[in-house]
Amino acid sequence: MKKISIIALIFISLVSAGYRKPDTYVIDAHQNGAKHNDWGLRYLNEKCYYAAIQEFKIAISLNPDTQATSTYYNNLGETYMLIGYPDWAQDCFERAITQYSLNFKYYQNLAKCFKARGLVPMKIGEYSKEGSPLNKIMLGLLYIENGDIRRGIIILDEFAMSEPDLIITTAVKAYIKQMVDQINSTQNL
Repeated sequence: MKKISIIALIFISLVSAGYRKPDTYVIDAHQNGAKHNDWGLRYLNEKCYYAAIQEFKIAISLNPDTQATSTYYNNLGETYMLIGYPDWAQDCFERAITQYSLNFKYYQNLAKCFKARGLVPMKIGEYSKEGSPLNKIMLGLLYIENGDIRRGIIILDEFAMSEPDLIITTAVKAYIKQMVDQINSTQNL
């Protein structure tokens, strides 16, 4: 009787050992995308660029059309810029802006990318045409990247005055202040 009890206990423990609650098998693409993005950032910090690129691409594929995707595209673009591929980075930054157009960092990265590709004069012409108020952000940054800092600041200030309620306006104002402080510090030397 004792042997049967022990055998039954072992059998029950073996059968139930593989049991998991059904909710542990739920795949959450959004959460997994965020994890892959975090892994990409870790690889980037370790200078494992290929692995970082792959993780950002996985994150994008898991969340192709969400606001979080803009962050993943931006991170991928920054990685491409780090390894010297601004032509690949441009598409990433443009997609980041398309996904979420109210992050000032994306515009800054795209302007730096245009400078690295030697496209600033051409892009100034494109963004000078009337269009979205957000084009003024890009235009101001392009003038700054082109060395015409005062003109860039004026355009960014015009944007901040015309769109005071947008989320991005706070970042634009902070950047204007930073640029003005930079100008003042170089004049005081």
